[in-house]
Amino acid sequence: MEELLEKNNIDLNSISLENKSEEKITNMGKIKISGAEAVIRCLLAEGVDLVYGYPGGAIMPVYDELYKFQDQLHHVLVRHEQGATHAAQGYARATGKVGVAIATSGPGATNLVTGIADAQIDSTPMVCITGQVGKHLLGSDAFQETDIIGISTPVTKWNYQVTEASEIPEIIAKAFYIARSGRPGPVLIDITKNAQFDEFEFSYEKCTSIRSYHPVPKLNLDKVAEAAALINSAKKPFIVFGQGVILSQAEAELKALIEKSGVPAAWTILGLSALPTDHSLNVGMLGMHGNYGPNLLTNECDVLIALGMRFDDRVTGNLNTYAKQAKVIHFEIDPAEVDKNVKTEVAVLGDLKEALTALLPLIEKNSHESWHNEFKIKDKIEFDSVIKEELNPTNGKGISMGETMEMINKHSKGDAIIVSDVGQHQMFACRYAKFNQTKSNVTSGGLGTMGFALPAAIGAKMGRPDREVVAIIGDGGFQMTIQELGTIFQTKVPVKIVILNNEFLGMVRQWQELFFDNRYASTNMINPNFVAIAEGYYIKAKKVTKREDLDAAVAEMMASKDSYFLEVMVEKENNVFPMIPTGASVSDIRLS
Repeated sequence: MEELLEKNNIDLNSISLENKSEEKITNMGKIKISGAEAVIRCLLAEGVDLVYGYPGGAIMPVYDELYKFQDQLHHVLVRHEQGATHAAQGYARATGKVGVAIATSGPGATNLVTGIADAQIDSTPMVCITGQVGKHLLGSDAFQETDIIGISTPVTKWNYQVTEASEIPEIIAKAFYIARSGRPGPVLIDITKNAQFDEFEFSYEKCTSIRSYHPVPKLNLDKVAEAAALINSAKKPFIVFGQGVILSQAEAELKALIEKSGVPAAWTILGLSALPTDHSLNVGMLGMHGNYGPNLLTNECDVLIALGMRFDDRVTGNLNTYAKQAKVIHFEIDPAEVDKNVKTEVAVLGDLKEALTALLPLIEKNSHESWHNEFKIKDKIEFDSVIKEELNPTNGKGISMGETMEMINKHSKGDAIIVSDVGQHQMFACRYAKFNQTKSNVTSGGLGTMGFALPAAIGAKMGRPDREVVAIIGDGGFQMTIQELGTIFQTKVPVKIVILNNEFLGMVRQWQELFFDNRYASTNMINPNFVAIAEGYYIKAKKVTKREDLDAAVAEMMASKDSYFLEVMVEKENNVFPMIPTGASVSDIRLS
């Protein structure tokens, strides 16, 4: 067994650059190779060293070449193709690089779609490569033929079906350029089997531009000046920032802006970690389960400055009552997002880092102390009404999700990458986790994909082996991708897995309690022995049922050099507050 583990263990620090392929040189001095080999050479040319996937008949030629190039390009065998896309997402989100996933045709390709849709709405750069039946069989309903181009069109930034081997270099070059440029997103390339087998004269050139595709709008300095004038004259300015800060690597510029202007700043869940959580001007989380002050005071600010965020409905609540008193400045790279949900006074289109660099010299030094005091008053109300009890439950209550996160903070010291699934535990993780570094919060935002966290944590840890990665998962979402424990076992990737088990589909149950008269329809979970399952995959596991055991268990998990599985039995019917009911105004935020 040890030999098997050693054979399959991935050491990202020992990649050989030796070429294992037999090259055929043509009279023109070019290499003549198969389309399948061209796929691998293209990936290597783009700097890819790690891919996730699952083999099958229509993609087998590519896998044969992967075998030959295994010293240069590591392949991670997941247990389900959806796991490949989520792992690629986790890798991309933790590193800023393009994640890569590979699958066969038919069900292999369709199993990628959930992860692709997740990447599309969360602007995650990813390239997916699928095999397809031979060109002569297209449209004949051949075995495992599926129109993955038609299926994936609504959820990809771009897709393309390759039917000739000679197309492969140009299309893969375009795919990586499109995936990573401008507002990032997923790209899918479908390659017929004949194109994988056929040979052609290979050469590769990276793509740097595409006619009619302009991923970064030209910055209008007049608009930057207009924005600066509004910010300087504001009495109650408020910054709301999203993942655009992280994607444009504008964290330093954001910090400089708020420190010079004195403007309080709040984040969307995908913007979390762009600014250290303990920064004095970081006033917390926006949205349905965000902090009391940022939500309530959105409707009291006079200038609202949106940085790299898209005014999602979970942030705005009822648009008819959202920030109607404020002049809105929107810094955004994607023109389609401007005025889509919230009408703006000034729209600054372009790369956020470039835009903030131009803005900073125009901003006047300020402190806005009285405005900050309003946030502090609201913080005190939320602490007394919600946070104090969540972090220190009384009256014989069981372990809470919030206190579990606080214990993880104690032992991670805010330096871990937290990968959360979807549900109550996700909101508790986002509300209570502490972050000192950017690219530290990895979660499914726009699509809300249960099952995301376990494979995403694998990708995050492989992308950042130097950092601790902790997956926070509910008992429901865990069972959607539980099979990826096998990937952890085979690769020995040392992720830490925390299951917050309330034996419910907790978020749905909360809604049923608050809005459906406690009718808990199909939300009670009868769960298996999770510890036994983890141990079946040779992962060290522990279950905590008593508060007095929590500290030591978390300490042991964080100290482990190997993967570790920790199940924490939490209060069954604990709710996450504050909460803005669906369709309500941000002013209607509830503390209970």
